[in-house]
Amino acid sequence: MTEKVTATEKENEVAVYLFHQGTNFRAYEYMGCHPLGKDRTVFRTWAPRADAIDLVSDFTGWENGIPFERVSENGIWSAVVDAPYDSLVGKFYKFRVTGGGVTRYKADPYAFESQTLEKTASVVSDISSFKWNDGKWFEHRKSIFSEGRHFYSAPLNIYEMHLGSWRTRDGAENTDGQHYLNYREIADLLVPYVKHLGYTHVELMPIAEYPYDGSWGYQCCGYYAPTSRFGTPDDFRYFVNKLHSAGVGVILDWVPAHFPKDAHGLYEFDGHPLYEYTGNDRMEHKGWGTRCFDVGRPEVQSFLISNALYWLREFHLDGLRTDAVASMLYLDYDRKPGEWIPNVYGENKNLEAVSFFRKLNAAVFGEFGDILMIAEESTAWPMVTAPTDKGGLGFNFKWNMGWANDMFDYVSRDPLFRKYDHEKLTFPLMYAFSENFILPVSHDEVVHGKKSLLDKMFGEYEDKFACMRAFLVYMMTLPGKKMTFMGTEFAPFREWDYQNQLEWFMLGYPAHEKMLEFTARLNNFYLQNKALWQIDDGWDGFEWIDADLRDLNIVTYRRKAIDGSSLSVIVNFSPVTRERFRLKVPAKGNYRVVFCSDDENFGGKGTLTKKVFGAEKDDNTDGYYIETDIPAYGGIIFSDPKKK
Repeated sequence: MTEKVTATEKENEVAVYLFHQGTNFRAYEYMGCHPLGKDRTVFRTWAPRADAIDLVSDFTGWENGIPFERVSENGIWSAVVDAPYDSLVGKFYKFRVTGGGVTRYKADPYAFESQTLEKTASVVSDISSFKWNDGKWFEHRKSIFSEGRHFYSAPLNIYEMHLGSWRTRDGAENTDGQHYLNYREIADLLVPYVKHLGYTHVELMPIAEYPYDGSWGYQCCGYYAPTSRFGTPDDFRYFVNKLHSAGVGVILDWVPAHFPKDAHGLYEFDGHPLYEYTGNDRMEHKGWGTRCFDVGRPEVQSFLISNALYWLREFHLDGLRTDAVASMLYLDYDRKPGEWIPNVYGENKNLEAVSFFRKLNAAVFGEFGDILMIAEESTAWPMVTAPTDKGGLGFNFKWNMGWANDMFDYVSRDPLFRKYDHEKLTFPLMYAFSENFILPVSHDEVVHGKKSLLDKMFGEYEDKFACMRAFLVYMMTLPGKKMTFMGTEFAPFREWDYQNQLEWFMLGYPAHEKMLEFTARLNNFYLQNKALWQIDDGWDGFEWIDADLRDLNIVTYRRKAIDGSSLSVIVNFSPVTRERFRLKVPAKGNYRVVFCSDDENFGGKGTLTKKVFGAEKDDNTDGYYIETDIPAYGGIIFSDPKKK
């Protein structure tokens, strides 16, 4: 951190003015706790309707406080401590805020560090002197974007993870907070693992400080503080630096939609709704029991947009996955008729949220041209990934949750009846290029009775593994970037449990060990073949060969690169081997099998022994075909002959 805003009173005035305008995107450099010269420390907060605020801490004896004074008409308060900043580093503090007839002990909304676990004080945090050495990574990241097509023409394969349950100390259950690994320990274990498996990025479920483990991080109280569960802010910097040095990006799940009603958090911060909406029609997410950010309020905009940029600037993150976007965009989200008020046009659109997202993304891309801004938007809201100057929300990627829901429904159905659901395989291609999509197998899909990905598959033990391999071949060869939740790579049967580590012992069983090998081979195949990712945003990169083989439970299609090179794909979602299947091909020549999910090394039966197929003339169509057996629940990828 730099202490720019405390240099002169004039700079302070500018910081305050911009904060109240909703355009101070470095608000954390002014608000919160900062050095004030060499010998003093200043604490600042925003609480316009507070009657009194005191700084209470272990250096004031907690009962006695240092009173704050109002320094702006719009509600900024400050308290000055006659002690050097360095002498206070590591000390605990809170703001005792009296307003609305109540007194609450509040954590600092802009604190850079929080007290460990169930304790709720803020911590005076040292200005980081962390030595980054990720310059090569940033050169790589910039080079992708400098080509003019951004990540749309690059491979993107994301490993989503929950830090508290990926691994635990000694494999013990986390019920008392004693079994978490440190950010550094996780990084040292994670880097060789994800590199071997062929992931380009890691996406972390929220790590901004949160009080309740059962929220998985989605109920944040300390938006500027990496959770102390896993160490210090610099420990987290080590984590990011370690992954960057290995050529792996880091994306953070970010939660601007809502916050919990814990007394020490943002909830009714000055005794009244402040960070949240005030009206009952917008104030709460009833289903989640949380308060909704008032994203139309300028000061809240400064808080949230500064926060997004804070993670990108101070922790070198490569992107943000924005949680629950749909809940912000719709006034009637989780509300019955009569519980919401239409906008000025009589619609259910939250125009303030629309403006906020455009402002957020304009600010992010105005400073960082090579960042991933990903929306979890679960509806058909138009132009989520279109630029703001063209009327879009300004994100550059969106989770394709429609594809995920269709696919999970399909693979859970008895293959005898899948022909009646065949469109679940094919319909997502009708809108595949309407947005820049990521195909997600996320944490939400493997918890709360939804079953693990393996257990979603219909059939007995061996069938489940075979069908899952076919599913993953289909996923990895369709247009759209990829994301899978931790554990998917070795196919656990158990649903994800935030209190327990992944079932690593499963790797002692051959089927799971071979699934891990399959995942590594498939992921790396994806990275090595530009036809699978170079044109993900248009029909130039995808062509159906035959989309309507519903009676066979088969789809065939072709993926193409910019230079015209291509791969032909067959996926069989039937438990029956299809013998002497004729695959239409574009030209004569030899077609080589470059990947087959039925390989014995992956746990398959090795049905397909032939590797090279010569194209034959089809007298009926004047085209060409190759004739091959398709293994039950098999996915086959052929390399097409190079064009002359």
